[in-house]
Amino acid sequence: MTKEKIILGIDPGTNIMGYGVLRIADRKAEMVTMGVIDLRKFSDGYLKLGHIFERVTGIIDSFLPDEMAIEAPFFGKNVQSMLKLGRAQGVAIAAAIHHGVPIHEYAPMKIKMAITGNGNASKEQVAGMLQRMLKLRQEDMSQFMDATDALAAAYCHYLQLGRPVSEAHYRSWKDFVNKNKDKVTPTPSPSRPGGK
Repeated sequence: MTKEKIILGIDPGTNIMGYGVLRIADRKAEMVTMGVIDLRKFSDGYLKLGHIFERVTGIIDSFLPDEMAIEAPFFGKNVQSMLKLGRAQGVAIAAAIHHGVPIHEYAPMKIKMAITGNGNASKEQVAGMLQRMLKLRQEDMSQFMDATDALAAAYCHYLQLGRPVSEAHYRSWKDFVNKNKDKVTPTPSPSRPGGK
C-alpha cells in the first residue's frame, strides 16, 4: 500500500495569497482545501509579511504537508511590484523551511502548461481544467483565482512526481545565470577610475 502524500500549493501575492492542499493516494489526487490569505486590510508592508508567515505556518500545522509547491514570481512587472512579490514568496518559503517542508518552485508558464497544455492559458482556463480533473463541484470553487492558481501549483507538482526532475533548481543567483545564459543579458561592468 502506498503512503499518502499531502502537497501544499502557494500562489504568492501581496494583497491576496492563494493556497491549495492536495492529498495523493493510490496515484490519485484529491483536493483537501483551497482558499486565500487576504492581506488587503494591512496597510503596512511588514505587517503583511508577518501575517503571511503566521497564516502559512497555521496551514502547515493544520494539514501537515509533505511538500510545498510555490509559483515563482514572473518577470516583467515593475521593480517595486517584483520586490514586494518576492518578499511575500520568501516569507511563505521561510514558513515551510521553518517546518522542514521541502519546497519546489514552478514558473507560471510551466504550471499552466502542466494543467491545460497551454503555457499562455488564462486563469479561468486553469480553474476550469482543475475543476474537471479533480471533479470539483461548483460550490467547491473559490471566487478568487489565486486559490485555484495555488491548487494548480500543487497539481503541477503532483504531475512531476515519479518523473525525472525537469524543473531547474538553483543554488544561487550566479547558478541561475550560468544555467540560463540564453535568457540573461550580460550587463557591462562599470569602469572604475583608477581601478585595477
